[in-house]
Amino acid sequence: MSRTKTFSRARAQARKRPNSKAPSRTGPFLTGKKLYAALCVLLALATVALYSPVIGHSFVVLDDREYVTANPDIHGTLGWSTIHWAFTSTYAANWHPLTWLSHAVDYQLFGLNPAGHHLDSLLIHALNAALLFLLLGWGTKRVGPSLLVAALFAVHPINVESVAWVAERKNVLSTLFFFLAIGAYGWYARKPDWRRYLLVAALFAAGLMAKPMVITLPFVLLLLDYWPLNRTPLDVTQSGLVSSNDVPRVAFSRLLLEKIPLLFLSAASAWVTLKAQRTAVRSFEELPLTIRIENAVVAYGLYLWKMLWPARLAFYPHSVIALPAWQWILSALVLIGVTALVVAFRRKRYLPIGWFWFLGTLIPVIGLVQVGEYAMADRYAYVPLIGIFVIIAWGLADLAEAKKVRPVWRVTLALCPLAALGCVTSRQMSYWDSDYDLWSHTLALAENPLTHNALGVALMHTDSEMSRHELENSGTEQNRMDEARQHFERALELRRPLAQRDPRAYLPDMARTLNNLGNLDRLQNRTDEARQHCEESLKIYRQLAQQNPDEYVPYLAATLNNLGSLDRLQNHLDEARRHYEEALIISRQLAEQNPAKYLPNMAMMLNEFGLLDAMQNRMDEARQHYEEALKIDRQLAEQSPSVYLPDLAMTLINFGRLDAIQNQMDEARQHYEEALKIHRQLAEQNPAVYLPDLAMTLNNLGKVDRLQNRIAESRARYQEALSLFRNLVQSDNKYAGDIAKVEASLEELDERAPSK
Repeated sequence: MSRTKTFSRARAQARKRPNSKAPSRTGPFLTGKKLYAALCVLLALATVALYSPVIGHSFVVLDDREYVTANPDIHGTLGWSTIHWAFTSTYAANWHPLTWLSHAVDYQLFGLNPAGHHLDSLLIHALNAALLFLLLGWGTKRVGPSLLVAALFAVHPINVESVAWVAERKNVLSTLFFFLAIGAYGWYARKPDWRRYLLVAALFAAGLMAKPMVITLPFVLLLLDYWPLNRTPLDVTQSGLVSSNDVPRVAFSRLLLEKIPLLFLSAASAWVTLKAQRTAVRSFEELPLTIRIENAVVAYGLYLWKMLWPARLAFYPHSVIALPAWQWILSALVLIGVTALVVAFRRKRYLPIGWFWFLGTLIPVIGLVQVGEYAMADRYAYVPLIGIFVIIAWGLADLAEAKKVRPVWRVTLALCPLAALGCVTSRQMSYWDSDYDLWSHTLALAENPLTHNALGVALMHTDSEMSRHELENSGTEQNRMDEARQHFERALELRRPLAQRDPRAYLPDMARTLNNLGNLDRLQNRTDEARQHCEESLKIYRQLAQQNPDEYVPYLAATLNNLGSLDRLQNHLDEARRHYEEALIISRQLAEQNPAKYLPNMAMMLNEFGLLDAMQNRMDEARQHYEEALKIDRQLAEQSPSVYLPDLAMTLINFGRLDAIQNQMDEARQHYEEALKIHRQLAEQNPAVYLPDLAMTLNNLGKVDRLQNRIAESRARYQEALSLFRNLVQSDNKYAGDIAKVEASLEELDERAPSK
């Protein structure tokens, strides 16, 4: 061999030989576990940043009051009694003990500061997004599509309802256990073992105890056996669809047998759920099967449409009449067409898996068993739309590979729709700032009596259902009351024909609207109209209480109390006593059965009764009623100060007035001073709501000082009250009369003061 050839071969070998001293600079910076960890952190941080405004939102009354703010069972010390209640109660027509315990833990950490409750729901959602990415990445070994699915899940506006609504903690929490159970199942599939299977079952049970919607997990696992776990004995010829995790294949019979214990858990959860929700399940007389089927078909189509075009997201009350034929025909054609396509292209295994994930996981909430008033809900799509996201992500990835699209363009094309969805999500979150925002938005999209009634309540109860900014910009209290009346009257106008058509379904709603309208009449001193509305409501509730006492006797007691208060205002004192006595008898029975739920109502009734006793000069009975109410309010305020301190202050004020009437000035001072301390605390937290109460308490205490000849203290009380009333009158002229009274009291003090 010539020297030239030898030299050429040596140079060629040198070029092929790797240089250990100079590592390549073109390799990826992050690979393997480091890449997954970095992307998980990035995804979670982006999710938290997007949803961070929700931390500043208040509670909404819809369900948040029942679940958190007015639920004394979670307000006590977190101990065995709370755990026992969580696992044995079907409160709020649900059995979800882990959800109750999560709310109880939040109360221990944050009290009734909504920021902490919202933060926890947000963190769980961010964790869910990261888990979803890890599950898909582990199962398919494809980072890009897995990340896109998780990102769509994290930022899509249809999921705002699940994150921004504190009462929907159950949705994000159950999904967390759902994902953990899937991860445990993947671990089990790699090396089947009874201990690993037990972990799957335990996590599934935990998910069911957070919210039973995850009941479809056994069927989801069968889908995952087909793809991406590829545990089925079928051959796979499509590249890129098979996991490289060395998951052994097993016979179909084995796959089915594995799911039987999980199906028993599903069946048990279904039985418990139906038992807990027996009072909320709508009968076939109320909603015929044909309407349910039509609605289910249309709902499937609407979920797909709202995924593609997430506009007009709100609450969707059920239609009581047949839907237009074109709606369910068009939805049915879409469902049939897509099903045919995924079957035709089933070699792309993500197509049938994603599609049947969507169809199957929606079955529990599609409305064939109708609970409540809603035909569909954004929160129901939290898990099901993951299947559609998988189809989109993997379909785009396959298309990009076929067209040989460069990675930088793939990332850019993915970020554009994600950014757009993030903007819509940010806007959608703003509607959850308060009840007034939420229901105003809902009414703007579609008119229905439920929305009108809810918006009227939000305008009446501004302390809990309107943000401070809304309260400051909503005009005078009279303007708010007038607007509330318009909504209540419109709700009643819409509900009367519905109640005539189907009394069983719509009389309860009509009675609630009548009660609300009667309370508003009373506040506006329209006593004749108030009596008409309250008496009509009472008649309905007596009828409903005979048919279903467990459900409607509490409403009967509240309506009797409202009518008694109206009698008292109209000086029909004997009629008022009869109504109060009947209401209190019912309330005592309810409080014996469930003290935590009904003692607050009983304390309110005792207060009302005490006012009547004083008007009838039955002072000893008035004192007994106030003492009993005060004992209850102290107990409740100790358990949950932020909820019941206002009630305690009201009872103290009433008791102080009785003391003053009976010339027991030391006792009156004691009660007023305690109330003053509470009102100062409340006014610091929410001045728009509690400054008027603070001013009135100062005025009352000034009177006691004057009667006890404590002139300097009396003048200081009156001057502070006058300053507060002068500030208040700038936004509402109704305080002008209070200013005149306080000024007259100060003049009287000046006349009594010794001359210098």
